[in-house]
Amino acid sequence: MSTITESAVGPDEIAVLKLLALEGGLAGDVKISCSQLADRLDASNQTASRRLQRLESGDLLERDTVSDGQWVAITDDGERALRAEYEDYRRVFEADSEVDLEGTITSGMGEGRHYISLSGYQRQFEDRLGYEPFPGTLNVELRDDSVRRRSAVSSLEPVPIDGWEDEDRTYGPAVCYPATIETADGESYEGAHTIAPERTHHDEDQLEVIAPDRLRDELGLEDGDHVTVSVGDRR
Repeated sequence: MSTITESAVGPDEIAVLKLLALEGGLAGDVKISCSQLADRLDASNQTASRRLQRLESGDLLERDTVSDGQWVAITDDGERALRAEYEDYRRVFEADSEVDLEGTITSGMGEGRHYISLSGYQRQFEDRLGYEPFPGTLNVELRDDSVRRRSAVSSLEPVPIDGWEDEDRTYGPAVCYPATIETADGESYEGAHTIAPERTHHDEDQLEVIAPDRLRDELGLEDGDHVTVSVGDRR
């Protein structure tokens, strides 16, 4: 038998996820039967069951089958998928395309300073971002709700930074997004960018920001201070 994989999750399955969210699936378990879902979808019971299986296999949904139906709940990954859909529609219908992420300032490991200063990246920063970044990153530890919301950033238009190599090693590509930093006191800094490896699912609670200036000095920031990072273009 073939195995249902996450790659089988498509628009039809996301539509089911949205329906379940409207029924309260983000707040907790909701009870539904395949026949009820089939009626809502105007589809067969088999189709409804198959879409639920695909959502479960893709870790977007949890299910507990009982005698008269099943209890379902949308997972954190499922919520992220819905938020990404939401951000796509925001880009279609709203003037602003931004994702607000909240967190606290933390000290990094110093790796950002090294990589930001490498010539292969520096040339691209100057060409594509329009400035030479301060040699170091502002590190923000995101709140739990912002970690979930972070996936919506992928619906925004990125500034790609290509991978490159020198005589010693190969350096991977990265993606940047325009960003504005706002402190709890209402001070703000525009013209910054978030930066992250092009393909990574690690340390999603850690956000790194680069700018022409040392942001800690410009905004008077210390470890533990709360900030909001608005990612995306302000139109």
